[in-house]
Amino acid sequence: MSPQSKTVKDYIRTIADFPHEGILFRDVTTLFADPRGFRMAIDQLLHPWAGQKIDKVVGLEARGFILGGAIAHQLSKGFVPIRKKGKLPGQTISQAYTLEYGEAVMEMHEDAIQPGEKVLLVDDLLATGGTAQAGIQLLERVGGEIVGCSFIVDLPELGGRRLLESLGMNVSVLCEFDGA
Repeated sequence: MSPQSKTVKDYIRTIADFPHEGILFRDVTTLFADPRGFRMAIDQLLHPWAGQKIDKVVGLEARGFILGGAIAHQLSKGFVPIRKKGKLPGQTISQAYTLEYGEAVMEMHEDAIQPGEKVLLVDDLLATGGTAQAGIQLLERVGGEIVGCSFIVDLPELGGRRLLESLGMNVSVLCEFDGA
């Protein structure tokens, strides 16, 4: 396949039985490693929001940092990380969310977003939507207005997109993969 005819999905490697047996891991690091694929992904993640006011780009740990940083640079806007609990210094706010087996907590700096700022939330993959929902809750608590949520990969069988749309979010994904 020629590089000109490749889609974002073509750059993503699937690894069987990682991190557990029966899981098909969608590895976007192969997309990040290819300059043409990475630029294509960043451009396509931005496209749905062209012409909309965005004050800050927010990335979810960890691959959302890579995407969010590149998008913020392209827009000449600031970048805000939402991290796992205990990783950010200073004053933070936190939000618990449910995982398949247990609970986790995400945090952001309490002063990272000012009330009324328009933000774009980005991450590499949308599965159940739990992490993104925690990010949305944090942003709404500080008064951020979420323009939209952009993801490279959606796993539609796990319902994350439906969850975020039920919360009133505008969701954009670049590709879908069947199977978890």
